[in-house]
Amino acid sequence: MSPSDVDRLIDELTIEEKAALLSGSAPWESTPVERLGITSIWFADGPHGIRRETAPLVSLPATCFPTQSCLGATWDRDLVHRVGAALGREASAQDVAVLLGPGLTMKRTPLNGRNFENFSEDPRLTGELAVAYIRGVQSQGVGASLKPFALNNQETFRHWVSVEVDERTFREIYGAVTERVVRDAEPWTIMNSYNRVNGVFAAQDAWLLTTVLREEYGYAGTVISDWGAVHDRVAAVAAGTDLEMDFTPGREVSALAHAVRSGRLEQSVLDRSVRRVLELLARAASTERGIPLSREEIDAHHALAREAAAAGTVVLRNDGVLPLSPGSGTVAVVGRYAAEPRMQGGGSALVNPTRVETALEAFQAVAGSVAYAPGFSLTDSARDEALESEAAAAAAEADVAVVFLGQTDGTESEGYDRATIDVPDNQLRVLDAVTLTGTPTVVVLVNGSVLRVEPWHESVNGLVHGWFSGQAGGPGVVDVLFGAVNPSGRLSETMPVRLEDSPGFATFPGERGEVRYGEGVFIGYRWYDALDLTVSYPFGHGFSYTTFEYSDLAVEVIDTTTGAVTVAFTVTNTGRRAGAEVAQLYVGDTEATVRRPVRELRGFAKVYLEPGESSRVVLDLNNRDFAWYDVVDALWRRDGGTFVIEVGASSRDVRLSASIELPDDPRIPALTEDTDLGLALQGRHKFDPYDQDEAGRSDARHHAQPGTVDAVPWRALGGFRGQGSAAFG
Repeated sequence: MSPSDVDRLIDELTIEEKAALLSGSAPWESTPVERLGITSIWFADGPHGIRRETAPLVSLPATCFPTQSCLGATWDRDLVHRVGAALGREASAQDVAVLLGPGLTMKRTPLNGRNFENFSEDPRLTGELAVAYIRGVQSQGVGASLKPFALNNQETFRHWVSVEVDERTFREIYGAVTERVVRDAEPWTIMNSYNRVNGVFAAQDAWLLTTVLREEYGYAGTVISDWGAVHDRVAAVAAGTDLEMDFTPGREVSALAHAVRSGRLEQSVLDRSVRRVLELLARAASTERGIPLSREEIDAHHALAREAAAAGTVVLRNDGVLPLSPGSGTVAVVGRYAAEPRMQGGGSALVNPTRVETALEAFQAVAGSVAYAPGFSLTDSARDEALESEAAAAAAEADVAVVFLGQTDGTESEGYDRATIDVPDNQLRVLDAVTLTGTPTVVVLVNGSVLRVEPWHESVNGLVHGWFSGQAGGPGVVDVLFGAVNPSGRLSETMPVRLEDSPGFATFPGERGEVRYGEGVFIGYRWYDALDLTVSYPFGHGFSYTTFEYSDLAVEVIDTTTGAVTVAFTVTNTGRRAGAEVAQLYVGDTEATVRRPVRELRGFAKVYLEPGESSRVVLDLNNRDFAWYDVVDALWRRDGGTFVIEVGASSRDVRLSASIELPDDPRIPALTEDTDLGLALQGRHKFDPYDQDEAGRSDARHHAQPGTVDAVPWRALGGFRGQGSAAFG
């Protein structure tokens, strides 16, 4: 089928065939229409490897790349693009037309069970890496599926919880990621989420799927449902969900056809979704798939997985013990994760790896001699004094001890959230036993999201964040430990001193069917900076084995109307090793008419430098980088005044700063002292949720919408409960 066939097929398909085409024929396969030569396509889970099922919970072997949390810590667009291209090639080899990834969920809380499947806590970093990932996948003739849209930030009650969020927060944080990816990468498909948004299921929310996604963001691809996310098939099609996928396929095909025949759903609305699905099938048909990977490709992908694992490894603490010396001395390797790697989280992202290399094997290949002690059980959290004593004895006879710690398997998974961010007590007892020997000690954290490291991290000589690093993560982290790779990973999420300090702590996971995003736009480092909270390690932090100097900041305002500003500075490698620095650009608005974060990431560059080499970094800003979303006038507003430009090595390691003056954006109405109150009293807010309809039903103003079901709740047409940022006034 070619794109030119779409109009003809829409005319020739029966209503029943059209309805069937909008549902899967099997859990991972679309519906063919053999009469007209319309073939099916296959979907497969991601996002860090292909999970093409051959039976329930059984999948073909595929490269298990580092999870997105590790890829996020690389801050490396080119590397993420190459991983995406490898994923696309493997999907094509397995005759998969659409890979279900990348994950775009913002890390609102460190307890989210699927944080390992997502890049970061910041919309700019997440958006730019997701663009690179999608372009890589789709370069191979395979579609990516951005997921999920929108606001699926927890697993607890995920199928029905209502996320209560104000519109400014949605626009500036959660929607901003999708907007960037849609405009810069054009993903073939977008998957909607299970949860409700201000009362309306995301798969049936016309405001999200049509007003915002289609009309504002300009999305032209296919919207698919998460598996089982649709509760009313007719309402979902009317709202903008084109293709329903489910584990019980086709369950509402007849209801959809009946709705058209009865006039409840206009046929033009049905045809709209049919066209999008046919266009997806035509795109998939334009590329030959099913060509097996060569042995050279399999090996190259494993090597790429190792490179990515090393690039995402973050050295958090180093008193000089790192890098270790290859070929000399004895290393005590402690902790079962060194020999029994925890390479990925659980759930739909679980990949059947093509091969697995362990850290212990990598140590044995590069160290002078290795003494291994398992330290603790992976199935029993009880203290084992015999294993502790064995670990201490190994450390006492070694020149350095490397201890692998992390939560137990099953802790991080789809379907449920974490109960804690603490390292299990039995593992910390092993660490105590090792450090008491006086042997220099390095800890490697093996986990998908952040862990609490207070206060024990102060007792170790080195601390390394290893993440879930895939099938080659063992040798990848050892490459960093021994200096074969100079570490360039930087934290993509803040490590708090305690869970109670984290944004969303007081409202997660919600109650009585609702979770309120009371922190507003203040998630991640925005929260910790606004409250001036001490953190263990800040967003963007990470050490290298060389040193970098920043100098010669120049900020030039190019156009005050469009907010075009160029920021240039020099980064110099002042050490003795070649390495990469992640230079980060933050913007702060000191005079806004609303409460704004102290600083927000607005650009970054990963700069590779030889010893003594310098590079001039140039980053461009535009109006959106200075603006906040005004819910009253429904526009992005740049307040005139002073803006602070900061450049540095983390959100709390600012090396250079400057201030610039910008006027109010002349293209939009100016604010006056009484604008907010005056417009509110004039009824200019969208759909007041506290008004009542004629029947006295509050929170449910109904409006007819042509081509849809008779009545749609106000929220589906554009209302948000409350306006402005709920956390700060």
